[in-house]
Amino acid sequence: MVKIGVILSGCGVNDGSEIHEAVLAMLALDCLGVDCLCMAPNIEQRDVVNHLSGEAVNETRNVLVESARIARGEISDLADISAADIDAVILPGGFGAAKNLCDFAVAGAQAEVHPEVLRLLLEMHKVGKPIGAICIAPVVLARALSGSQPEVTIGDDLATAKLLESLGARHQECSVDDIIVDQRNRLVTTPAYMVGPGLREIAVGINKLVQQIVDMIA
Repeated sequence: MVKIGVILSGCGVNDGSEIHEAVLAMLALDCLGVDCLCMAPNIEQRDVVNHLSGEAVNETRNVLVESARIARGEISDLADISAADIDAVILPGGFGAAKNLCDFAVAGAQAEVHPEVLRLLLEMHKVGKPIGAICIAPVVLARALSGSQPEVTIGDDLATAKLLESLGARHQECSVDDIIVDQRNRLVTTPAYMVGPGLREIAVGINKLVQQIVDMIA
């Protein structure tokens, strides 16, 4: 049975995975009869945000523990997963992708990818297994695969697109209901909430991304 990994970065758009994007991706996988393996790095979150007020709060949370909320407890430590365990991998968006999977939110063009995230992405890329990224998560691919000039999208935000290109990627504009496919690097990206406006619209692009990823699996 095909198994696709989903790398989560916490729970909540402001400091972790964007829950709608993560669940829509997991739902699309399930509807296609694909086994989903959720995983997350076992690290402390960069920050914790009160999602009611939008204010940062003085507490610490663990990315793996928080991600388990979305995965209903069925989740693996990213350090225990290799490219041999999965046929493809998808990264939902949310600020956690830019804070916890990498530090783009604070470092911008000097961003670095978390070592375990980088390891798995390089393993997947080396053996040609498909990689998908949603919303802001393409910044992780831009840095991790910078040597291969990945072609990705974050929608039509020119300022963010320029920063993404400074990481080593080539950016393509894309509407919320579409995807960008980099056949050379085996990447699929969609802008989702980087463009919006709502759940129904982002679902179209995410469903296309998941279908394309499944179709690319040999």
